[in-house]
Amino acid sequence: MTEAHMENILAANLNMIFNEESMIVIGKQVKNATNGRSDLTVIDQNGNIVLIEIKRDKADAVSRKESFESQAIRYAASYATIKTIEEAVQIIYASYLRKLRPLDFHSDQSAYDYGLATLNEFLDKNHSRTSFNQKQRIILVASDFDVQTLSASTWLKQNGIDISCFKMVPYELQGHHFVNMEKVLPLATDEDFLVNLYVKSSPTKVMTASRTKRVLPKIKDMLEWKVVKEEDILVAKDRDIKAVLLRNGNVNFNNEEMTMQAWLRGVYGWASVHTYVFAIHKESGKSLSEIREEYMQNSEEFQEMD
Repeated sequence: MTEAHMENILAANLNMIFNEESMIVIGKQVKNATNGRSDLTVIDQNGNIVLIEIKRDKADAVSRKESFESQAIRYAASYATIKTIEEAVQIIYASYLRKLRPLDFHSDQSAYDYGLATLNEFLDKNHSRTSFNQKQRIILVASDFDVQTLSASTWLKQNGIDISCFKMVPYELQGHHFVNMEKVLPLATDEDFLVNLYVKSSPTKVMTASRTKRVLPKIKDMLEWKVVKEEDILVAKDRDIKAVLLRNGNVNFNNEEMTMQAWLRGVYGWASVHTYVFAIHKESGKSLSEIREEYMQNSEEFQEMD
């Protein structure tokens, strides 16, 4: 698997990283003033520009003159100079659209107009137009990380830089290809990845903290709770586009079975959609997120966990 393969897989499946967040890709291989190229440029549901930097393996990250995290910081700093939505479209998004769909846009202006409308819609639906690019996020993706990168990233995280590290490992099994995505930073205890610079005679150990991670229940859990049921109608938020909920948690849309994420991505045209916010339960008029939250607040099981 090449870096280009990893980049394309992530661009089409950002929910592997962001889970219950809405995301829109606005750039690939964006060239900055110093001729550096950032891998993926994304805007999250809070209006932050997110820089995703990819290295195929640990050796590639270590062998470069500039460290993995330093390169990402330099790119993120250049994105911090973008102050308006119009600038983001002009500098990044319009050219990405023309490369992605060259037959759809006959001029820079048409790509700009479409990009501006699409990005404004995304920000408006996520109520984040006023907070556009007030912060930047960095995400590093590799098949493995050296301890120095994790140590530096931990220090940056502790000092207010929003940085995360993900391991992306491909597998082949019986002729089929799979990708495993694992978040390695931040951990519950960041000190696990801090390198002791003063005791050079002692080998640095990377510890895995014993920790519990609270994962929000999914649609299959909600079906078991009977707060939603098979054949319920779901409607995309602010769109009159309906799908039928199936017993396994997928939906039927236009006589085709698909995940709710795939359905909503097709509706909005975004790289990732916060499924539980944008899927509205037609009968109750509430989002799946609201239904889930109400159940968890009233359930003795979850009150005991808290």
